[in-house]
Amino acid sequence: MAMAPEAPAVSRAGIPVWGYALAGASLLGLQAFVLHGMGQPLIAASGKILFWVGDPRAADTSQQLADWYSFSHIIHGFIFFGVLRLLAPQLSFAARLLIAMGIEIGWEITENSPAVIQHYRQQALAAGYVGDSVLNSLSDISCMMIGFALARRFPLWATVLLGIAMEFVTLAVIRDNLTLNVLMLLWPIDVIRQWQAN
Repeated sequence: MAMAPEAPAVSRAGIPVWGYALAGASLLGLQAFVLHGMGQPLIAASGKILFWVGDPRAADTSQQLADWYSFSHIIHGFIFFGVLRLLAPQLSFAARLLIAMGIEIGWEITENSPAVIQHYRQQALAAGYVGDSVLNSLSDISCMMIGFALARRFPLWATVLLGIAMEFVTLAVIRDNLTLNVLMLLWPIDVIRQWQAN
């Protein structure tokens, strides 16, 4: 007896899973196209592709696959998951992830605009900042997606503790984290700038 073919997996909105995957891939393609069009290099000027850069002052920071600021993007995923679950609980996980990707990609493009790059360069740890390579920016989105997926799996208390731990570790190691990054971008404080420069 012949078996009936399986129906493709669909979301609660009736959109097939491949539809969300195609939309996500399109967003990433748009991100790469816009950033490269803005003058950001595809990979680091060194021509190397590295998994990890541990020195926040190195020229390869924000150019390679991961660095200390990757943890901030994981925390972005935690935050986006919590906010979107609260504001749009009726949406599927895939739909909420696409929204989070759109927000994060919007930030990545803004972050690499000349005005924001110049503003970042006023910070002690970003004196030589030239923006992200396309590779690094796409990796940042991947880190956010990892954080988003982890927040779905972990209980709230574990997600909060993990986010706090990441903030304290990066603060201890490089004197910077998501909290200070946002603070120094919006409201620079000389005492913090001097402490980070030492």
